[in-house]
Amino acid sequence: MEKIRLDKEEYIDKVKGCWIGKNIGGTFGAPFEGEKFTHSLKYYDKEATKRWLKNVKNWWEKSGFKFDIEVENFDFNQPLPNDDLDFQLVWLKMLEDKGVNPTLNDFAEFWQKYLYKHWYSEYSWCLYNLKRGLKPPISGHFQNYFIDEMGSPIRSEIWACVAPADPQLAAYFAWLDSCLDHSGGEGTYGEMFWAAVESAAFVINDPFILINIGLSMIPTSSNIARVIREAVRCYKENLEWGQARERIVTIFGHHNACNAIPNTGFIIIGWLYGEDFGDKLCKAVNCGYDTDCTGATLGSLLGILNGFSKIPDQWKKVVGELITPVPLTVTDGLPLTIPELTERTMKVAEKMIEKNSKTVEFAENSYIPKNLLSLLFENQKIRNLLNFDVNSSVENIGDLQVVFHYCGEPIIYSRIERNFEISFMKNWEVVSLENTEIKIYPPSEWKVLEQRFEKGKFKFKVLAKKVNNSNKLEIELKIKNKIERLSFTILNGDNIKIFPASTTAPQE
Repeated sequence: MEKIRLDKEEYIDKVKGCWIGKNIGGTFGAPFEGEKFTHSLKYYDKEATKRWLKNVKNWWEKSGFKFDIEVENFDFNQPLPNDDLDFQLVWLKMLEDKGVNPTLNDFAEFWQKYLYKHWYSEYSWCLYNLKRGLKPPISGHFQNYFIDEMGSPIRSEIWACVAPADPQLAAYFAWLDSCLDHSGGEGTYGEMFWAAVESAAFVINDPFILINIGLSMIPTSSNIARVIREAVRCYKENLEWGQARERIVTIFGHHNACNAIPNTGFIIIGWLYGEDFGDKLCKAVNCGYDTDCTGATLGSLLGILNGFSKIPDQWKKVVGELITPVPLTVTDGLPLTIPELTERTMKVAEKMIEKNSKTVEFAENSYIPKNLLSLLFENQKIRNLLNFDVNSSVENIGDLQVVFHYCGEPIIYSRIERNFEISFMKNWEVVSLENTEIKIYPPSEWKVLEQRFEKGKFKFKVLAKKVNNSNKLEIELKIKNKIERLSFTILNGDNIKIFPASTTAPQE
């Protein structure tokens, strides 16, 4: 099979364009985040930026965080702080330290090490669930109102950049990433869509082909897919920009300005309706809602499509080449300039492609095989993931994934029989290990009523006479004469706290 060959210099220019585009769009849109009305911006607004900086500075300093940007004398020579980028710097560090096949536990480890101060919205629920002992993917949605938000779609670019021209591989890592805080929600589909689009954009320019590649990686029934198709329809049927925006707001609008569904539609509108780099950004941000995220995501995509060298200087000069982390992010070992980020991304991409891509390689000169589109639309691995049981926790034993299925919520009630299941996967494909010896060690006042292998799954039932707030159920596996012991947490259903919807998790 012929492979797609990527010219290294062209790739580097596109990666640098991606990261500078992220800073451009985020800096442009940040002052208007949360305003759910249309704007008439044509360029950066210096006064609005100063007002935003002043408010953010006051909030961070009251919360005990240092804020180094001088507000009154601020002159555009660096980007605004942007957690859209910060999270991806952490994932890059994870790939460097853990290798290019990280486990869900690796994601959880680095989140808790670098991002634990980001205690708000979906991020807080990820951390709260991890502290309770719930592991991904159930950590990503249990009691988490925000699974349809923009927190994971804004993290798509790292996967595109380390898996260029391999949309399925990029979408696969986007799925893993989103398991931490958006599993089972529209945020997952948003991240998968944009990761695939941005990955394919390294070798394809046509927006409609790119959109269809992205759609091939997510469920057709998802609202992310529906809003994208509606935005495309508006454009193709010659509705004006404002009419398209109102159509998205009317059908897909949400009381939370950071909801991923309307914001995805706004990014598509900016991309299709805009005439050039600046106009595309303006149209996306002028739709309102989560404007730093829509601007940053579209800026990244346009950076890949155009390359750093073709982004207009008037947009680049304002942000420079620094990275301005949010004070909440632990920055030890993270890149703090765009050139450093680009170089480190390249090194990881070389390893990623060598180990995980069957269709792409780096070369001195680009080469596009005749079956390019067939390669870009390949989605078999993704289809398996879309059917994965997110009401589960995953542990790894080497390359073996042990999946603990809660068969519903991760809770148990006293004196009510409860079913659980265990399955095994390699590379997220089910494998049968019916010859494996499995022993269940429940808490002392629990009783295992029955256990059996059935259709490749180990199924068992327990009855708890007494339930604690947090209960550890241990599983001993004997695989090829080697004994492994794993632990999974089950919460007390009789005493589970009910929290108001659309609120940040409590810091207990």
